[in-house]
Amino acid sequence: METNKKTILFVTGSFVTHHCWDEWKTYFEKKGYNTIAPPWPFKDGTAAELRARQPNDVDLATLTVSEVIDSYAKVASSLPEKPYIIGHSFGGMMTQVLNNRGLARAAVVIHSVPTLGVFPYEFTFLRSTWKSLGLFTSVRKTYLMSFKDWQYAFVNGMPLDQQQKGWEQLTIPESKTVSRGGLTSAAKVDYDKSHAPLLFVAGSEDQTIPAHLNRRNFKRYKRNGSVLEYKEFPGRNHFVLGQPGWEGNADYVADWIAKH
Repeated sequence: METNKKTILFVTGSFVTHHCWDEWKTYFEKKGYNTIAPPWPFKDGTAAELRARQPNDVDLATLTVSEVIDSYAKVASSLPEKPYIIGHSFGGMMTQVLNNRGLARAAVVIHSVPTLGVFPYEFTFLRSTWKSLGLFTSVRKTYLMSFKDWQYAFVNGMPLDQQQKGWEQLTIPESKTVSRGGLTSAAKVDYDKSHAPLLFVAGSEDQTIPAHLNRRNFKRYKRNGSVLEYKEFPGRNHFVLGQPGWEGNADYVADWIAKH
């Protein structure tokens, strides 16, 4: 890693491998940044390798939100200067927590799961996520999103071949304890606290994290002089990191962080 370059720390969301950031890493490295996209604990492998452990990967099954957040906090704290932190979906919620802890130079949350205190009542959110909670099932077994659910939650509106490619390359088992942890104090931030610049990015076609839900999360923050911005893109679903045209989102994010 070149020490004279600023660093971007990418924070991965649920259900997918950290390789969802590969194209974004290449994009930002060409712009002169160091980039890091570390896997969650017990998720360092290909999608196929991790799926082969389903559903009996007890280490992953019993992982907690706090452990995942702390793993990213450790990476951020180990760097010579504060990184830009960019998180997607559940990684967006964790990025809000990391930014609230003062670990970011600036932060971007892309189609972010809401932090505690923003009740997600939207039907499409509930339909997309309720199975991952694993109600009335063993928390010592992982949850794997089916292709049918993937089509609804991530890749709605895309051609079938692109939907299938995304599932095969990225979809992995998930910890039910992590999913449930998003409803606990581990997902809490102090909305009144001053913070590093924070950008919310939403998409009009996202069924897992509807733009309306992102905007309500954005509005919870107190206007206290900290930089806080919201941007909604038309036509973007939850697979925004890999959806054709993702470069438009990356261009906007790159321009924004260059100012902060």
